[in-house]
Amino acid sequence: MKKLQLLFCGLLLSGSITTVYAQQSSRKQQMTELANKTLDLAVRQYKLMMQHVPDSVLPRTTSNKDGSLVTAKTGWWTAGFYPGTLWYLYEYSKDNTLKQEALKRTAQVEKEKDNKGTHDLGFMLYCSAGNAYRITKDPRYKEVLLTSARSLSTRFNPKVGCIKSWDHGQWEFPVIIDNMMNLELLTWATRVSKNPSFDHIARTHANTTMKNHFRPDYSSYHVIGYDTTTGAVLARNTHQGANDTSAWSRGQAWGLYGYTMMYRETKDKAYLEQAKHIADFILGHPRMPEDLIPYWDYDAPGIPNAKRDASAGAVAASALLELSRYTKGEVSSRYWKAGEKMLESLASPAYLAKEGENNDFILMHSVGSLPHNSEVDVPLTYADYYFVEALLRYKQWAK
Repeated sequence: MKKLQLLFCGLLLSGSITTVYAQQSSRKQQMTELANKTLDLAVRQYKLMMQHVPDSVLPRTTSNKDGSLVTAKTGWWTAGFYPGTLWYLYEYSKDNTLKQEALKRTAQVEKEKDNKGTHDLGFMLYCSAGNAYRITKDPRYKEVLLTSARSLSTRFNPKVGCIKSWDHGQWEFPVIIDNMMNLELLTWATRVSKNPSFDHIARTHANTTMKNHFRPDYSSYHVIGYDTTTGAVLARNTHQGANDTSAWSRGQAWGLYGYTMMYRETKDKAYLEQAKHIADFILGHPRMPEDLIPYWDYDAPGIPNAKRDASAGAVAASALLELSRYTKGEVSSRYWKAGEKMLESLASPAYLAKEGENNDFILMHSVGSLPHNSEVDVPLTYADYYFVEALLRYKQWAK
């Protein structure tokens, strides 16, 4: 009798496991189909955008005043996202029209490789020439990227232990959480050149940021001001958040993505733990909306009527999908499902533009800097980039 009971329980358990696997498989198939449908729309949108953006500039956003297309020159920090998105969409579609536009627009941004006046060379050139090199293997891009890494390295201050973000503002040596995103250019340069100085700068910046940018709950300040003589922290402020002590949502997403990437590149467990802490802060926040697309700041006045930031959702979704691959069990499942839910929300009519609308951008409802009334509730080129990246990652890893 006991054997029969054990056999019966085993069959029940086996059936339960089979049911769970079937449900998971069905969910992944449903989401993969949604990803394909959304990417197909993105391809059509960007082929329309190609016709509307002047050759001398790159798409940035939409005007809050009259809804017209706002563009940027190659020296603006967002310049690399349009060519980067084109490369991603070409990788998905194999549409040669997109490739030709990607080649042209990447070449347009390449001259910024010698620009030592910005910390955003990772955004500008790793997103554009980095994807171009990954897809085409053209050695010309390798040299562009290595030159960019050397230019970025000139902004590193050994006393502070960070790369300087801005050459303006009230701070002697400002470092913003966004700067974590530019470290991938240096980790790539480390692998390719075997030059340990790139690795040293990337790790030191990440370690200093981990020490000084984060509060006990693992939310992040936006701007840290340093003393270049002593390396001491002089100020902890915001620039785009609600206030100096608030959790600006895109800043939390930059940190999550940056430390997930640093773990991938270095296998340093400290970065993995930091990424997990940031993810848990984001996903466990009592003011995270049900659709997991955050308000522009987790402490924004006027919640639940505050503006959402689709760009923060897109960056976080891409990072969470990757973080799920470096964790196990319930933790991994939680991160994967959250990234999946974010993508599902962004691909819904609430955030996804209709074909031919939204100045041909893919996503609506992002926020650049609400305190400056700049780029509020509009599309943003980097929201599109990380959304497309996350969709491609989902398709690849769901298998």
